[in-house]
Amino acid sequence: MNKYLLILFLLGSATAYTQHSFRAYIKDEHSQTPLIGATVQVEGTALGTSSDEQGLVVIEDIPAGRREIVISFVGYQDFRAAYEFPLANDHPLTIFLEEGEEMEEITVTATRSSRTIEEIPTRIEFLGAEELAEKAVMNSTNIAMLLRESTGIQMQQTSASSANQSIRIQGLDGRYTQILKDGFPLFGGFSGGLSIMQIPPLDLQQVEVIKGSASTLYGGGAIAGLINLVTKKPVAERPELSLMLNQTSAGGTTANGFYAQRGEKAGLSLYASANRQEPYDPNEDGFSDIPRVRSLTFTPRFFLYPDENTTLWLGVNTTLENRIGGDLQVIDGTPDTQHTFSEENRSQRFSTQLSLDRTFANDALLRVRNSVGFFDREVIIPNYQFSGRQLASFSEVSYAKEGVRAQWTIGANLFTDRFRENSFGNFQKRDYENTTLGAFAQHTWDLSDALALESGLRTDLNSQYGTFVLPRVSLLFQLTPRFSGRIGGGLGYKLPTIFTEEAEGRTFRDILPISSSATAAERSVGGNVDLNYETVIGDQVTFSINQLFFYTRLNDALVLQQNEGPTNFRFTNADGTIDSKGFETNIKFTYLDFKLFLQYAFIDARLNYLNTNNQKPLTPRHNAGAVLVFEQHGKWRLGLESYYTGRQFRSDFSQTRDYWIVGFMALRQLNHFSLFLNFENFIDTRQSRYQEIVRPPVNDPTFAEIWAPTDGFVINGGFIWNLFAKEEEHHH
Repeated sequence: MNKYLLILFLLGSATAYTQHSFRAYIKDEHSQTPLIGATVQVEGTALGTSSDEQGLVVIEDIPAGRREIVISFVGYQDFRAAYEFPLANDHPLTIFLEEGEEMEEITVTATRSSRTIEEIPTRIEFLGAEELAEKAVMNSTNIAMLLRESTGIQMQQTSASSANQSIRIQGLDGRYTQILKDGFPLFGGFSGGLSIMQIPPLDLQQVEVIKGSASTLYGGGAIAGLINLVTKKPVAERPELSLMLNQTSAGGTTANGFYAQRGEKAGLSLYASANRQEPYDPNEDGFSDIPRVRSLTFTPRFFLYPDENTTLWLGVNTTLENRIGGDLQVIDGTPDTQHTFSEENRSQRFSTQLSLDRTFANDALLRVRNSVGFFDREVIIPNYQFSGRQLASFSEVSYAKEGVRAQWTIGANLFTDRFRENSFGNFQKRDYENTTLGAFAQHTWDLSDALALESGLRTDLNSQYGTFVLPRVSLLFQLTPRFSGRIGGGLGYKLPTIFTEEAEGRTFRDILPISSSATAAERSVGGNVDLNYETVIGDQVTFSINQLFFYTRLNDALVLQQNEGPTNFRFTNADGTIDSKGFETNIKFTYLDFKLFLQYAFIDARLNYLNTNNQKPLTPRHNAGAVLVFEQHGKWRLGLESYYTGRQFRSDFSQTRDYWIVGFMALRQLNHFSLFLNFENFIDTRQSRYQEIVRPPVNDPTFAEIWAPTDGFVINGGFIWNLFAKEEEHHH
């Protein structure tokens, strides 16, 4: 009897420990196309894999018994099901995933289209809520770091004292990039000064970047590209309250708060940010490398929903800031005869945004929008000050019609821009006034399942500089489920103003007014080719690569030249072109909870005027980066990043050295509470370690051009409190 019991026990044990397999095709529920790189895990075990290029997953050696299978894929709802192993047969299962909320968030707005990012022929780079949250941890004061770490984008510091920065896309100056907020052009002309430094990231839902000429979409100014900052809106499911406190080792303290709630007929969002920065001097030369800053931002928004087809919202943006840099004794209020230099920037920024959307039964959308912006800035240095006020407005009416395979958008808008300089001394005032009336049309057409064409045409009539006709075209092609590409190009223009990087570097001193009769608008032509490929390596590693080639030619570029007098400078049109060409490479590997991002940009920006053919100053030809991220959803997010900047030419065409920046970030989520710690530039790369930035005499210093970080190694840490977090985030 005991012998038979022993045999039965051994047979049962053998059955229990028999290993079995799970085979399944993972597909999109609607298109039924394979999903490459979907993650499949056997709950409670270390067994898991990713789907291959056919969407197939195979997991071997699964112990017998009831096991839960979990399938996840970005933009789709998680799939969970329990299976009894061994399965009834060996035929592969077919499992369809449904699109989730994340997919809805990847609908971009910068192209005036309601399509998702995968369906738009225009090439768009997208930063979602997760990436924005990570960058906010690194810098909660402004969006400079968020943009700086994108391939092909350079943040150029224009003042050693104020630490002001402008954005360069593919080697072109900051004035050629148009910055929008929810589709409103709020940061142009004089109000572009300090703009990057005065936009905090915590209330942003997503950031959309279009590289290359985009003037057809929103008018002049988008020769190098367009950046659309999309803010969070209240949602019906739940209120949202987020509080963030950040402290840096460089003496900076930032507090951010965001609240949003929506009812049946009305909604509200409130965003507030306060920043207190003490002057910071890491190289101990007696001059600040980070200025003293006191700033406050407050943005209330009110939403009305009269019916399910109508949305009306009004927003008010307010930013007050005072920043002062220079000699520490002057900043501290103890100047003497030797210590007299400082640069102070006082600014006030106010703007309103009004938007009305009305959807009709025939899938048509009528949109009416208006914004008014006021910017007041004063720059004060010893024996000189520059101050003025800008009043700008934007009004637009557009109508979009969505069909089965095509979408039309037509519209008209009116831009007004007036600048008035306050008098100082006997120098000529640099006042200007521009009015631009524009009309545009855009057509997006699905030629087939594999081809989509987007074409647009804008005509602008400006009161000072005449008429501009701007065509644009983009083609999307999907050769295989793994390989796709985009080809696009268009024309652009930029109205002349004195508000450039060169003028900012001189604090606008001794610069003569621009005459519209003697100066032409800048014009451009450009295009790009974008190729995408993704696959699975082995069973668990996904691989994707994006390759971009670009070219932009700028005609009649506005350049600052010394006038006949010894102290006067004048803007003139260059007698040649500025050419920017090159390529960008982005590679991504994913393995379980690890992601590796590799990037490289080659930018050949040349000045082809004044009998020269030189690389544009302060524009490195080579930039590279690598970021390794470990993320356990709802628990840990760790990131190690390194960025390389190649040699650059100064304005005198002497050459700088190359350098690396390395950083590490850790974020720990605890239900509604998150703690973070960030080690930025921990190898302490600083320009002052390679050359003197402040040149004597102390009471009347001159400053070297800024080509590397000036602040060096900085640690920051703090916490984020999300009072109303999504409950489902803590159950995954």
